[in-house]
Amino acid sequence: MPAIARVLADLDDRLAKAPADRQGALWRLAEPGRGLDANAVRLPPGTTVDWHREDVLDVLLVVLGGDGRLESDEGAHELTPHTAVWLPRTSRRALHAGPAGLYYLTVHARRPGMTIGSAAPSESAAGEPACLLHRVCAECGRLAEQSDARFCSRCGTALPDETLG
Repeated sequence: MPAIARVLADLDDRLAKAPADRQGALWRLAEPGRGLDANAVRLPPGTTVDWHREDVLDVLLVVLGGDGRLESDEGAHELTPHTAVWLPRTSRRALHAGPAGLYYLTVHARRPGMTIGSAAPSESAAGEPACLLHRVCAECGRLAEQSDARFCSRCGTALPDETLG
């Protein structure tokens, strides 16, 4: 059956209907057979997505509302509605939501699924903890690269607290 172009969501409507305290992904592309991933993400005022790097995929970030700042190795860039930012793979960046919060869309090629296999040897003698669930995003399923990450670098959702069991 051929693919059919269609409207998937009114992102302004999603934002308007979301509870005021809801942060993270308010919408994500979930169509079967897609070649893209996309997320509409809201960060509350003053929230930060700490420094991180995407090693595999380029990401397009488009500000839908609010304001904020993107920090990169090249400097800081103010983010306002309708700003489009290309985040090339391997670039380091951090996001800071301004006083109005930050609402943005990210789009990138679909990430290949995880496979079962042996992990690369750890550089640390202690290695990784036996359970990494505190580093898995409940919204999009991404595993945080940094062991001390507090927010998902893909969609901005707060990661589970490691101390909660």
